[in-house]
Amino acid sequence: MRKSPPSAYHEEAVIPSGSFAMGDAHGEGYPADGETPVHQVALESFSIDTTAVTNRMFARFIGETGYRTEAETYGFSAVFHLLVRADRHDILGTATGTPWWITVRGADWAHPGGPNSGWEEVPDHPVVHVSHTDALAYCQWAGRRLPTEAEWEYAARGGLQGQRYAWGNELHGPAGEHLCNIWQGQFPEVNTAEDGHVGTAPVKSFPPNGYGLYEVAGNVWEWCSDWFAPNYYRTSPAANPKGPLLGTSRVMRGGSYLCHDSYCNRYRVAARTANTPDSSTGNCGFRTAGQN
Repeated sequence: MRKSPPSAYHEEAVIPSGSFAMGDAHGEGYPADGETPVHQVALESFSIDTTAVTNRMFARFIGETGYRTEAETYGFSAVFHLLVRADRHDILGTATGTPWWITVRGADWAHPGGPNSGWEEVPDHPVVHVSHTDALAYCQWAGRRLPTEAEWEYAARGGLQGQRYAWGNELHGPAGEHLCNIWQGQFPEVNTAEDGHVGTAPVKSFPPNGYGLYEVAGNVWEWCSDWFAPNYYRTSPAANPKGPLLGTSRVMRGGSYLCHDSYCNRYRVAARTANTPDSSTGNCGFRTAGQN
């Protein structure tokens, strides 16, 4: 039986060409993140996945290619302390300055909580413990690419201009309903899980935005193709910007299940952060893009 091409596994939204005001119009970003100045950006039409790449999708890639992720090569990755599923001898330590991140031997995409967990338990959750390098390898196999930072924000805004979130300016819906998977409670010890999730949520758990994209706020951070520079918006091209030519870290967008206004309010649609390309954690994944 002939296999379907990898790109057929992706549910895509076609984003029309157009322009938008990119950046933080509310003055709520962290100065070091470089969310300002707000600037007009024009983009050509492109397609983008409606969801993050899931464990089930990533497992198909691994099964067909035999690829080993960087976390598997290194033998460990970072797991949030409430989600660790590992024996004591596999706990290697904590991250400096962020003790809620536990370095766990055997934590990787297939074992998101550590050796005593498995991706088969959460097949429709976003894949995590994938580095930027891993995401690029998946894209090459799938005939896709990572979205640029500008494409990601434009698509995540869902046709809305200047709003705080992908659905408007208020965090909750009219009846107080939760619209994204972020932290509730006292970070980092007590998560009341009022949105139904302590860690990742299955894709399509929350309403889509105006372009049909799910979970562009919270759940998992998503890698973009751009190198990161905090001052890039000052000189960014007005049409189809692709980020700085060089850098040490790659842009991540969208926030994660750990975001909370007392600690990290980067679930806003303009928010940005970065990490080194070989880094992997239990709250970072990706979605792919392509030309229309």
